Amino acid sequence: MTLPRAQAILREERQLQQVLAANTAHNAQSLVVQGLPSLAQYQAFHIITAFTKRYPEVKLQFSEASVDRLAHALDHTNVDIVFTRIFGDQPNNYDVLLNETDQFVVLVPKDDPLAQQAEISLSMLAHESILLLKDTIGEDNPLFSAFQKMHTPQMVYDGQRIDLILEMLNQGDGVSVVMARSFDLTGFDNIKAIPLTPTIRSQMAFMKRPDNRAAVVAKFWAFATKYSQSLSD
Repeated sequence: MTLPRAQAILREERQLQQVLAANTAHNAQSLVVQGLPSLAQYQAFHIITAFTKRYPEVKLQFSEASVDRLAHALDHTNVDIVFTRIFGDQPNNYDVLLNETDQFVVLVPKDDPLAQQAEISLSMLAHESILLLKDTIGEDNPLFSAFQKMHTPQMVYDGQRIDLILEMLNQGDGVSVVMARSFDLTGFDNIKAIPLTPTIRSQMAFMKRPDNRAAVVAKFWAFATKYSQSLSD
């Protein structure tokens, strides 16, 4: 009697494990987010981390992309949310949740004569070696046409890591035009950030497709909306 009973218990245990595994797979929620490499510098980073703490059952898949690529990321059905910057009018074909504003500044080594300026125009950079993050000055960017017209010895950094540009600037190499909130100068004591004139602003935003009705996407959108409102209060 003991052996058959033990075998029955083992069968029941295996069945229970199979049911639990099936329920876990059924209830698993995956959220695919693409965002700027500088995401950690923005409020959006705190929103995403707070969301994952509030909903630990959600599997977050995050990857980085340039502004140009993020503009088309939602055209692919495997991306749920993007965090990007918007110049000008908001796109009509996506749901948009605005977060904060940003603006261009010029980063210069402190021993560069430009460091004495209160603000810097593009014309003042005509003879400078300019370090740019790859694909950050795309066609939607107001600076695109201006940089196309500049015949300067531009050095285009082929990557997305702002920290490498900061290392070069800190050693006195070149100047860079970046968004004011996209970097942290802690530990880079030889760099000064100077406003670009005329002022060019962008809006930081989460975006999603209106037809994406996945429950996890709706959950994130509601959470991000409430969190953003609490930051503005």
